[in-house]
Amino acid sequence: MKKWLRALMSVAAAAFGVQSNKNREHDFATLPAGVVIAAGLIFTVLFVLTLAAIVSWVMP
Repeated sequence: MKKWLRALMSVAAAAFGVQSNKNREHDFATLPAGVVIAAGLIFTVLFVLTLAAIVSWVMP
């Protein structure tokens, strides 16, 4: 479970452009690639759904 949380935090930081090079290197060295890829897909789906919900709420 801790791997998933670390991967989601890493993906979110990378998506918003605030992840340091040191943290990125640490994550690539310690986290399995499959976990990072899955976290990226989950983050992307949640981000798109959130944007769609906001747009549908603002524009009735």
